[in-house]
Amino acid sequence: MARIVSIHSFRGGTGKSNATANVAAVLARRGRSVGVIDTDIQSPGIHVILGLDPEAVGYSLNDYLFGRCTIADCAHDVTTALDPTLPGRLHLIPASTRAGEIGRILKEGYSTTRLAQGLRGVVDALDLDVLLIDTHPGLGEETLLSLVVSHAVAVVLRPDLQDYEGTGITLQVARALSVPRLMLVLNKVPSGLEDAVRQRVVSAYDCPVAAVLPHDDLLMRLASEAPFVLRHPEHDLSARFGGLADALVA
Repeated sequence: MARIVSIHSFRGGTGKSNATANVAAVLARRGRSVGVIDTDIQSPGIHVILGLDPEAVGYSLNDYLFGRCTIADCAHDVTTALDPTLPGRLHLIPASTRAGEIGRILKEGYSTTRLAQGLRGVVDALDLDVLLIDTHPGLGEETLLSLVVSHAVAVVLRPDLQDYEGTGITLQVARALSVPRLMLVLNKVPSGLEDAVRQRVVSAYDCPVAAVLPHDDLLMRLASEAPFVLRHPEHDLSARFGGLADALVA
């Protein structure tokens, strides 16, 4: 059965999109058919990591939401551009980067019912094994919808007091929505603090930690140019992204 997974954070800047892109690349490298949909419509960005030039985008998620196309029309196969040797497929449904399209969303909103139909419909339309939803930070209506349709939700946080508070709120809401599987991803953890941070969040939230991702200078130097796991497949951080993929699709 196809899996729908939301990767979420209460605040921006946690590395949520980077985690999503790397999990997608791991799964495609394992031969899976993977879809990534950018529902962070107000501030899209995952297309950068997945190598999709916004000038080359025909239809985007915005076009689907405004009834200009089908959800499958928005999908862009980025497999070959990322790595032509990948045994699986990786499809990206980007949000528009055009200022006018973003402004229209902010001004007029959109039908969340249509978004829900698209999230479910794209799995069959593209014959996906896994759909990864890169959510908008916070707890807006579109984010709540993404959580409701997901089989699993990973909440990404940094070892930061603002993230700790926001994550607690997010978990309360997700539990009220009866999300089947909840997990945490600790990101940008300073060297030497991994065990202490893990113990702190497990104790505070009574929620499993799917991965602890340390701060890494090599990842910082890559600067969202590509998924880290494809550039540095033998690196310890790539192994951790692999473990996160295992936890999300189990």
